[in-house]
Amino acid sequence: MAFNLFGKRDKTPDTPPEPQTPEPEKRSSFGLGLNFGHRQPPRPEAPAPELPASEPPAEEDVPEKRGFFDRMRQAVSRTRTTLQDRMGAVLALTREVDVSSLEDLEAVLLASDIGSTTTAEILEHLRQRAMRQGIESGAELKTLLRAELKAVLDRVAIPVTHPAHPPEVIMMVGVNGTGKTTTTGKLAAFYRAQNKTVLLCAADTFRAAAIEQLEVWATRSGVPLIKTRQGGDPSAALYDACAAAKARNSQVLIVDTAGRLHTKTDLMKELDKMRRTAERLIPGAPHQTFLVMDATTGQNGLTQARLFTEAAHVTGIVLTKLDGTAKGGIVLAIATELKLPVVFAGVGEKMEDLLPFDTATFVDSLLD
Repeated sequence: MAFNLFGKRDKTPDTPPEPQTPEPEKRSSFGLGLNFGHRQPPRPEAPAPELPASEPPAEEDVPEKRGFFDRMRQAVSRTRTTLQDRMGAVLALTREVDVSSLEDLEAVLLASDIGSTTTAEILEHLRQRAMRQGIESGAELKTLLRAELKAVLDRVAIPVTHPAHPPEVIMMVGVNGTGKTTTTGKLAAFYRAQNKTVLLCAADTFRAAAIEQLEVWATRSGVPLIKTRQGGDPSAALYDACAAAKARNSQVLIVDTAGRLHTKTDLMKELDKMRRTAERLIPGAPHQTFLVMDATTGQNGLTQARLFTEAAHVTGIVLTKLDGTAKGGIVLAIATELKLPVVFAGVGEKMEDLLPFDTATFVDSLLD
């Protein structure tokens, strides 16, 4: 025996030495085309020590945080889980990154709905970096990926230009079912919270109950509403709203239009008529045209979005239902395919659940 009953070591000369934990295998730095490296057999882990009483509770027990980063992080939680789980499977097997690792990463990015064009661009940049300098670890690859994702979004993140003289006219367009009218009401509440005078125009005269729905949001946000009867001329409603906005010295006029399908030529012509009507009364109007897209549709929403951008002169995207999908990567596909920035993100059903989009916060929320 190695120890006697009193806990003292026996002086037996042939006592075998205590086993030593082997040091991890040292590998050479990454060179493109080299083998991925041998997978190490799993080692038994020591049981985790009990947390002291002062340790903070688990994440699900922490009271809801309302900070901007925390709300965005919560909104993209499904996308982040999908992305990080699959990335972890790719990166955890080795400390070095090789060609097969980048191929596996390509599949991960495509599964997050980032899109084939954006994915190909990112992977090409990473391969070039690998050939020049090498990528020595999964941690370094993650850092480089973060920079690539942010660069894609920063290319289209053009600052919004506000008119020198109010009112600023914002036109909301999109197909039915994307949450356009609800988003219009939330946007009014957002500007109202910034102490701006806001006027709403209910120009969606085609859909039943659209005017009543916007009236509810106008009441909740304390914003006046200009409307007409259902089935009336939307351009006439817009004319009255522009005149009222000028007379009342309103700073922002937000126009809710009918949910138009890109295949309905007459409706798209009506949208162009509304643009001309607004410009006759207010020079440069509409100053912003926001296309409301449903994040849950992923790549399928891009086809409609392309045609809308051509017909409606879209200046930015409002991405709704971001909290209800694992396809948050569509934000990057929008930047690459449409060359448009996401300006607001819908992250819930409450009035305050419309966040101004920030590229750094979004990327950090995906990867942290």
